[in-house]
Amino acid sequence: MASVSGLGVDGLVSGLDTTSLINSLMTAEAEPQTQLKTQVTNTQTTITALQGLNTQIASLTTLATTSKSSTSLSLFTTTSSSANATATAGTNATAGTFDVVVNQVAQAKVGVSAAMSTWPASGSGSTTPAVTIVKADGTKVDVTPSSNSIDAIVTAINASSTAGVKALKVAAGTDSSGTAQYRIQLQSTTTGAQSDFQIYSGTSSDVDAGTATNILTATGAAVIKPAQDAQVTLYAGTAAEQKISSSTNTFSDLLPGVNLTVNKASTDSITVGVAQDTAGATAVASGLVSALNGVFALISTKSAVVNSTDSSGNKVVSGGPFTGDSTVRGANDALVSAASMPINGHSPSEIGISINKDGTLDFDQDKFQTALASDPAGTQSMLSALASRVADAGTQISDKYSGQLTGVITGQQSMVDTMNDQISQWDIRLAARRTALEAQYSNLEVQLSQLNSQSSSLTSGLASVPAVYTGA
Repeated sequence: MASVSGLGVDGLVSGLDTTSLINSLMTAEAEPQTQLKTQVTNTQTTITALQGLNTQIASLTTLATTSKSSTSLSLFTTTSSSANATATAGTNATAGTFDVVVNQVAQAKVGVSAAMSTWPASGSGSTTPAVTIVKADGTKVDVTPSSNSIDAIVTAINASSTAGVKALKVAAGTDSSGTAQYRIQLQSTTTGAQSDFQIYSGTSSDVDAGTATNILTATGAAVIKPAQDAQVTLYAGTAAEQKISSSTNTFSDLLPGVNLTVNKASTDSITVGVAQDTAGATAVASGLVSALNGVFALISTKSAVVNSTDSSGNKVVSGGPFTGDSTVRGANDALVSAASMPINGHSPSEIGISINKDGTLDFDQDKFQTALASDPAGTQSMLSALASRVADAGTQISDKYSGQLTGVITGQQSMVDTMNDQISQWDIRLAARRTALEAQYSNLEVQLSQLNSQSSSLTSGLASVPAVYTGA
């Protein structure tokens, strides 16, 4: 228990339980602060609920923004009659089939030098080690190694950011004198005919002068794989036969919106099919409806009024954090209207999106797919318009700068901050009040002790006074 000058407050003289008495007085004194704390807790609960709703509506807005694209339903699947070729289709593809023959696949050039113990001197007789790589377009890249050792050559080539070639040191046994021999394997870093290269011992000037040594054409050297483009043939065996090349194994926009990737050459014709992805398109529409219903369910759950009884058996009616919140109600109404109002005189129910009596949405998959099959452009237009309205409504509600819910959350948080400041001020005030009460009751005990002492002195003094004889 708190004390003054080291003396306990509890009534040593008075017999009073001053600790409990002071605590009771402080409880009464702290009632305004207690109410503030309760208000902070309730407001924070509301803020948390509003933040959850705001996040969910923001996610809905993002989804609606994607769904409102004029090509959101233009989804396609592809098939191939052979694993040697696969296809992907974009939103600008057209359903249909085509045949293709894979003549060859793209590959990087791989060459290997003759066995050597050190990098050979250039044809000009220079003893300074030099490497020149000549690309397919004639571009020359000079590489300057630190020495003519195989390791130095490999390191210098691999360190070049413009050579377009990587080198590898490969053991090749020993020569007749027992000296270790190595080959340098060289590979272009890209595929296709344009990745072709030659490598010389000598500078670019030596190459121009014809005095440099071509490492890949020297005796004992070899080109393991030539640089080549991938090539396919359309309409093979007909008068319309057409060969198409690609520096990689992927042919971009071989047909509008269709990319073909090949991985093995074959003389067999491969049939590639492109079909509308009805399931994928349906998922776009149903996903939007599900996201809307998720928002509506959250609002409904946290707006529900609950009837219960307290510990005394009295009926208690309590609302959720959204009960009576006009901003939340307005957000719900805005999203319902955006998803259910007519579009150019047509109801969204025509594409399978309808509103129920409880304010939620229903999605009829069969009806949507029927509408998509019979009028793909009209179905896309209606879904895009609906999604656009939802996205606009969601932005007005949840925009992180100007959204209606964002503003409410900011205001509520400011209120909490203010109340927390007031609670802190009450802490100071109550601490001072407790100190004053403890001092007051401690002084009371001291005064009672003094009075008791005086009383004892008087009693003792009176006891020592002789009795007065009055006679008999």
